[in-house]
Amino acid sequence: MESKVINVKERVLSVNDKNANLLREFYAKNNKFVINFMSSPGSGKTTLLEAMSGLSDFRFCVIEGDLETNRDADRLENKGILARQITTGEACHLEAKMILNILPKLESDTRFKASEFVIIENVGNLVCPASYDLGANANVVLLSVPEGDDKVLKYPSMFLCADLVVISKCDLIPHFNFRVERVLSDMASLRNGVEIMQISTKDSKSIENLKNRFLKWRDSKYQTSHIFR
Repeated sequence: MESKVINVKERVLSVNDKNANLLREFYAKNNKFVINFMSSPGSGKTTLLEAMSGLSDFRFCVIEGDLETNRDADRLENKGILARQITTGEACHLEAKMILNILPKLESDTRFKASEFVIIENVGNLVCPASYDLGANANVVLLSVPEGDDKVLKYPSMFLCADLVVISKCDLIPHFNFRVERVLSDMASLRNGVEIMQISTKDSKSIENLKNRFLKWRDSKYQTSHIFR
């Protein structure tokens, strides 16, 4: 029984990898830099994107992943951002095929051509998205202050994906027993050299710093070295 489970998983991921390669070809052809946002539910991914919508020199569109509802995509559309929702039903992650299927709905909107970045807001989950390659140039993992500072080593597969770790809701640090030093130490022991940024949507400078990191990635044609398994 164990052997059968492993074989099925290998076949599913093999198909996903082929679709991820198709996505990479599409992104390159359309000159889009793609960032995969991953985190637990409620870490502030959508709120962060709402804050970035006001930046005149950061043009992006969004692919939203949730089990149900269009609420997050609607929030971003209300900010003038092109956003298309993928409702996954019971699936706790996005797969490359889902992204391929939503691309025509993005391309059909005139705002897509003007978007330099595509942000994939993955389903809120610190486990499953770590196994599925979506062809992105970079992977960003958010860890919010209210979640606690112990998540890095509890969910290592997720944080091993990260090209950047964003500690979000940092304005709440005075109200929670959150130790940034612990996150730094745990990341250094897990995958040394990964940049960690502290942000708050109430601090415009921190949002600007994050935007500049994304712009540097794009300008240097950054490509993650992480291999999803």
